[in-house]
Amino acid sequence: MRVAILGCGYVGLELGRQLHEAGHDPIGVRRSSDGIEAIEDAGFEAVRADVTDAVDLESVPDVDAVVFAASSGGRGAEAARRVYVDGLETAIEAFGSRASPPDRLVYTSSTGVHGDHDGDRVDEETPLEPTTDKTEVLAEAERVALEYAPEYGIEGTVARYAGLYGPDRYRLERYLEGPVTAGYLNMVHRDDAAGAVRYLLEADLARDDVVQVVDDEPVSKWAFADWLADECGVDRPPKRTKVERLEAGDLSDAAERRILTSKRCSNDRLRALGYEFSYPTFREGYRDAIESYRSARC
Repeated sequence: MRVAILGCGYVGLELGRQLHEAGHDPIGVRRSSDGIEAIEDAGFEAVRADVTDAVDLESVPDVDAVVFAASSGGRGAEAARRVYVDGLETAIEAFGSRASPPDRLVYTSSTGVHGDHDGDRVDEETPLEPTTDKTEVLAEAERVALEYAPEYGIEGTVARYAGLYGPDRYRLERYLEGPVTAGYLNMVHRDDAAGAVRYLLEADLARDDVVQVVDDEPVSKWAFADWLADECGVDRPPKRTKVERLEAGDLSDAAERRILTSKRCSNDRLRALGYEFSYPTFREGYRDAIESYRSARC
């Protein structure tokens, strides 16, 4: 199976490595020299192209499937729209208009599209209620993947990621030093974020469907911070309520809305499809980071 990974960054590199090791033919697409070097270092084919530019995408070979994993680089809603909506439409048109188009598209979205559910559990059937301009863009991009791609004979899948963590993204200090604001964490290790997409492609599952990619155990931020401190052998960090954080008065409107967003994401569908996690909870996922932290303190 030949797979183009558009925007082959943090998760895309791991996806490419896993596909390559499984005997497939991944092609990583990035527009920067550093990005191309990272793909080559990961051991699979790299193509330099802007994933939002149809002319650039002509340099990408024909493939069986496209994974759209591009990032807007943490910028605002307009930048996100150019990448996630306009860029996704461009990619669908560019690949779908070929003589040998792919028949699958996987778009990597975010559980942020759910908005606030006051700590209740949410799944793929829960109506979307995005609370920020950026998550509204992500919800629109999901519709593009599921409704626009079929116009070109491409069946879309939305892989809706929870908060990513893993090598270079453990962010231990954020929780060890605090103060930690109340709320829930919905997480997935990078290797499982990539592994779930690889599995859906290899097993030919979830065409024209949405799958939440999140581990088995949503956890309160306070409980996670205390567990992490205990495992690292340091004092538990200070805590604050959401009201206390908001009263500080130093947050943007978007940041306030994120603070007020609370939900617990279910992975029942992904589990029912047969995916087995390498890191089913944060306890397994943070083990290497904790060991490195403790070793550095000795």
